[in-house]
Amino acid sequence: MSGTVRFVLGSELRELSDVRPTQTVLEYLRTVEKRCGTKEGCAEGDCGACTVALGEPDEAGEMHYRAVNACIQFVPTLHGRHLITIEDLRQADGSLHPAQEAMVRTHGSQCGFCTPGFVMSLYARYRTGEPPDAAETDDLLAGNLCRCTGYGPIIASAQQMFELPEPQAIACEQPEVIEALREDSDATGLELRGGAQSYYAPQTADGLASLLLEHPDATILAGGTDVGLWVTKLHRDLECVIYIGDVSDLKAVQQTQRGLEIPAAATYADAHDAVGKHYPDFGELIRRIGSTQIRNLGTVCGNVANGSPIGDMPPALIALGATLVLRKGKERREMPVEEFFVEYGVQAIEPGEFVERIILPLDGQKLFKAYKISKRFDQDISAVCAAFSLDLDDGNTVREARICYGGMAGVPKRAEHAEAALQGKPLELDAVKAAMAAMASDFTPMTDMRASAEYRMRVAQNLLMKCYLETQPGTQPIRLAGSAGIKP
Repeated sequence: MSGTVRFVLGSELRELSDVRPTQTVLEYLRTVEKRCGTKEGCAEGDCGACTVALGEPDEAGEMHYRAVNACIQFVPTLHGRHLITIEDLRQADGSLHPAQEAMVRTHGSQCGFCTPGFVMSLYARYRTGEPPDAAETDDLLAGNLCRCTGYGPIIASAQQMFELPEPQAIACEQPEVIEALREDSDATGLELRGGAQSYYAPQTADGLASLLLEHPDATILAGGTDVGLWVTKLHRDLECVIYIGDVSDLKAVQQTQRGLEIPAAATYADAHDAVGKHYPDFGELIRRIGSTQIRNLGTVCGNVANGSPIGDMPPALIALGATLVLRKGKERREMPVEEFFVEYGVQAIEPGEFVERIILPLDGQKLFKAYKISKRFDQDISAVCAAFSLDLDDGNTVREARICYGGMAGVPKRAEHAEAALQGKPLELDAVKAAMAAMASDFTPMTDMRASAEYRMRVAQNLLMKCYLETQPGTQPIRLAGSAGIKP
């Protein structure tokens, strides 16, 4: 393995052999590169002031750029990638990039603290060449917060930037920059040591499995949307980190005879369209799991492996009967997702073992609904997350009901009494009311900062009623519409 982090910053190659494994990209930019346009607002991936554009090659070798939060990404994860900051957008003659010029023309900035992050989110979209519609603009900018300008002018700039003349030569966009990155790439992975810390980035699943046998207590790093906060907020010293973002054979979401297979390194953004195609409500749930920046980094498998009782992925996966594939060395074992969660903070995983993939069965005959209840619509942790999978016969009788909630217990948990109340009965109002009443035997929810126990129980029951109402002929979904062509 190489001991040097190699990446392109703007238009210049960087080679770092003496870097702390858990140093954030934000800290590096501001303290080492003196690029202070990238701001720290929250240090937890919530405000977007630290947004940068990160490019990496896709399977065809073409560079794909996405907006990410620099505050929770570690510097070694830049290996083999192209990092662009606000300082890189100046055109050759010194004029502004259209993403910047549009913000000026719409008066989209006041104090300016958040502006670089907004611009970088706009820039990442600009590189796709596709102007966003209204719903896509809301998604695009949901991860960037502004306390003084108001969002109207900024939203207008997302459309106006595509109406401005195309930019002239920008150094960071020149072909030779990408060629330098390709020429400098290697297939040996990355190994770093900094004091008592070590960092490994294998490039194959076999290499990952071998490393975890050698370091069974290592912290597995995927998107860093949780692990990053362990460093920035909890100030943990992570002795050994194994990064899976470079494992090429664990990135692509594929449809097989068993269903949709979501591997460990597949991000929410990678999985969104594929999952939403088969289960629109699940696609909508992924859209609301965080901002564009978070979905570009966080992984579906990581959300499960983290074991949180309020993770948004497990309720839907459990309701749909998804399977986990766990790997330790060369050995693999499978289990239903629901069996992975033993009790609060405890998962059915052994030292040196990792979640290799999730297999999501595809059954278009089943009725599937999912709902996320949170104080804010965008970018908020769920108070209650619910998923319903109902197998109905031609007479509208429930052959099988799978109902799962997050936020109602110490683990994501099925409502078995409510399921039993529906089983074998026509999906009618009386059966639904009986199932709602039975739910009181399934859960004893807690009161915390997000919701009271009474609120959680009422919401959980009412979501079952909402599911029923949305199945009735002639009714419309009782919710806000989704985006990007995936409607609930």
